[in-house]
Amino acid sequence: MDTVDRRIVNALQGGFPISECPYEDAARDLGLTQGELIERLKRLCADGVLSRFGPLYDAEQLGGAVTLAALSVPGERFEAVADLVNAHPEIAHNYARDHALNMWFVIATETPERIRQVIEDIEAETSLTVYNMPKINEFYIGLNLAV
Repeated sequence: MDTVDRRIVNALQGGFPISECPYEDAARDLGLTQGELIERLKRLCADGVLSRFGPLYDAEQLGGAVTLAALSVPGERFEAVADLVNAHPEIAHNYARDHALNMWFVIATETPERIRQVIEDIEAETSLTVYNMPKINEFYIGLNLAV
């Protein structure tokens, strides 16, 4: 990342303009053209610096559901199981952890009922138990990581 990339990441963590031309507005605030901003964002995503760039929706407010889930995956199967889990479009994030439950992922669905089906599908595909850890309380912690 160069200094312009850092400015982009730092500036856009706090929000993105809601307007007719949001990329143009964001680019102008950063002293860039819309094309430069879009190309830099594409490169940051392609290079893996950003895992994604896009809106964060509150699935529950839209009638959907979200849950945290975990698996205990034998080391030699980890990559294969990760591929099976990640093949589901409902998987929002998937992380390896140094723990007995070594694969943690977020399931986001259009309906609350779909959570159970996705879990059952993953269990059938992997022959492993999925531990479902639904949210009981929600806490908002604003987090901006200066780069």
